[in-house]
Amino acid sequence: MSDHDHDHHESHGAAYFRVFIVLCVCTAISVLADLVHSVDHRIVVVVVLAVATAKALCVMAFFMHLKFERAWKYLLLAPTMIIAMALPVSLRPDIGETYYTPDVPQMRDFAEHEESLKHLESHH
Repeated sequence: MSDHDHDHHESHGAAYFRVFIVLCVCTAISVLADLVHSVDHRIVVVVVLAVATAKALCVMAFFMHLKFERAWKYLLLAPTMIIAMALPVSLRPDIGETYYTPDVPQMRDFAEHEESLKHLESHH
């Protein structure tokens, strides 16, 4: 292996390590955003989705080597992007509207169950 090949390999390793660090920082940002409860949940959703998009772009660009491909990759990625944009829109009524709200049927059922247990215990 020549010195040029060795330097080229090390530069890829360094680039991959930098991308790894960026992905770790992005993960920390999205976890911290999700743990902050004083901010409106819609802002948290936007931040978490933006960070997830940035992470996906980093993975696609570097680990899938799309950064080094020609322009035809955009034509191939068009259907994927359409589906990627349509999926959150189609799932919003089921997940997006209720994911961060504490008022879910399971919690109401649990509260009713606890209340009935307390009521039964008070009669015994």
